[in-house]
Amino acid sequence: MATTTNIEVKELLKAGVHFGHLTRKWNPNMAPYIYMERNGIHIINLYKTAAKIDEANEALKKIAASGRKVLFVATKKQAKDIVAEKAKAANMPYITERWPGGMLTNFVTIRKAVKKMATIDRMKQDGTFMTLSKKERLQVDRLRAKLEKNLGSISEMSRLPAALFIVDTTREHIAVAEAIKLNIPIFAMVDTNSDPRVIDYVIPANDDASKSVEKIMGSVSEALIEGLSERKSAKDGDKKDDAEEMKTAAKADAKEAKEEIPTTDAKQPVKVEAKKETVEATKEEE
Repeated sequence: MATTTNIEVKELLKAGVHFGHLTRKWNPNMAPYIYMERNGIHIINLYKTAAKIDEANEALKKIAASGRKVLFVATKKQAKDIVAEKAKAANMPYITERWPGGMLTNFVTIRKAVKKMATIDRMKQDGTFMTLSKKERLQVDRLRAKLEKNLGSISEMSRLPAALFIVDTTREHIAVAEAIKLNIPIFAMVDTNSDPRVIDYVIPANDDASKSVEKIMGSVSEALIEGLSERKSAKDGDKKDDAEEMKTAAKADAKEAKEEIPTTDAKQPVKVEAKKETVEATKEEE
């Protein structure tokens, strides 16, 4: 087991996960996760990072296996494309543009905006869109493009997510505040300049380097995919068990029905006995 952890730590080291912020920009609450200071930069303890990744992945796998969603949030340039790719691979919603205020606390309004997108799509399909004037069509197209940019990835999210995964909690402080208000668990890559106390599952890591983000996100994505795979296997197993039960029940019913049907031999003595009684009754009458 120790060997696996060592390999993981080496991979984290290679990806530059250990580089924190300048010492003058640090948050004192990150002290437990800091290994040392070098050239005015804090170095993150990667052994703690590796342990925290395992802990977070286990929890994320359970969420995925239960069929619930994890919303990924990363709007910074060096992380947005990576997060979008990994979230898509795990079939999870994500926000990589500006965080829509009230995304969680005013989810009903967000759902209305998503429905507006669907309405525009229907208009284009049934031909209603072409009945509008050129100016109106242009306005509708612009509205659709804006909604797609901000909400496209969450268009199929019909209810609040089971958890949030955030890259850079300082930058995404509004998302953090909304999740805390609604008691939604937060998983996050937390750098040395951020406050880990408000995060449920802290992954101390460099959230500025794309290689670091890709390394952590790759591990998280694999955990979610594994959870989804377990859910699918469990469903397939349940279907197989149901089919076996139905088959067994059908056999039992057929056997029971067969036992209830009287055979020809069983009927014969009854007919003979009835005939004998009729003859005796006729003799008595005579």
